[in-house]
Amino acid sequence: MAADPLDSLRLALMQDVLPVGLAVVERVRKGGPAEVLAAFDGTSADPLGQLREEGEPAASQVRENLDRFQPGLGNPVMKVEVRDVGAEEGPAATPPAWDAPPPPSPADPAELLAALERIEARLALLQSRIG
Repeated sequence: MAADPLDSLRLALMQDVLPVGLAVVERVRKGGPAEVLAAFDGTSADPLGQLREEGEPAASQVRENLDRFQPGLGNPVMKVEVRDVGAEEGPAATPPAWDAPPPPSPADPAELLAALERIEARLALLQSRIG
């Protein structure tokens, strides 16, 4: 959770309380209070989890709308710690998951040029998919 108590509260409201509340409202709208109480009749091992699951699609829409109004309002921005990992600290040099060739040796300009062209082509593809 976030370090700031207000951020922690907002995150709990958005992730836990909002979906359950929206599920309760939907159940009241469909069948009245009896429908809400049916969630707690003992047939489910985790009634709050069931309500959270029922309300998650609507809660997701609410969070997205809040983010359109003000970014980070619906889906809180989480603080992360970024640090540079040296070669001796990180994992052994392995190729990335997308099976790219290893980086070219600095002594061979042709390999470097080929690698830069591959990067440029992938960036162009990414830009075409984004925009």
